[in-house]
Amino acid sequence: MLKLISTTKKFTGGEVVTTALNNIDLEIKAGEYVAVMGPSGCGKSTLLSILGLLDAPDGGEYWFHGQNVAGWSEVRLSELRRGRIGFIFQSFNLIEELSVDENVELAMEYASVPARERRERVAQMLDKLGVAHRAKHRPSQLSGGQQQRVAIARALVNRPSVLLADEPTGNLDTAHGEEVMRILQQINDEGTTIVMVTHSPAHAARASRTVGLLDGAIAELATAATNT
Repeated sequence: MLKLISTTKKFTGGEVVTTALNNIDLEIKAGEYVAVMGPSGCGKSTLLSILGLLDAPDGGEYWFHGQNVAGWSEVRLSELRRGRIGFIFQSFNLIEELSVDENVELAMEYASVPARERRERVAQMLDKLGVAHRAKHRPSQLSGGQQQRVAIARALVNRPSVLLADEPTGNLDTAHGEEVMRILQQINDEGTTIVMVTHSPAHAARASRTVGLLDGAIAELATAATNT
């Protein structure tokens, strides 16, 4: 489904060149739940950006659903990821001027979904995530856990096959973080492929596989002992 072959990404700042990813080989199969761990600055977020078609590698290959997309233009990458990839970030990235249901519906703005179907899908997703009663509230009127649930609803409303999560519990307390982890497990059980960046060994243990990164390279591959 997702496959990196000798993938490299470098960033240049003045005369300094930083290698964020160094000849990465990684394959993620459909339906997997993969956790990515490593110290700050090791390339985790860069890896997620490339997997999510938000950035392109400088070298190597990236096969996305059978197509080598390395070297594609931003326009082509944007068109390819639309409706196929959902994103969840540490910061909820909700628009305060919009209500909860409007924030979720915004994700379908360019998906050519009829207005009636958009409203139905938003209502179903908010209900599934337990925040339907907050549909007309503003983000600032919600708890952190509720805001992240809305962000997850927005990521899923287009029914993507891949969900990428970058520290999805980073701004949450322990109880709300556990709620989000249970939701992600349920989403994966329903068939969605998940790649999650996390610093938490306990959260990584929920995944079926852990990928370790160090200095832009894969440092270890481990299988979780249990899925809880």
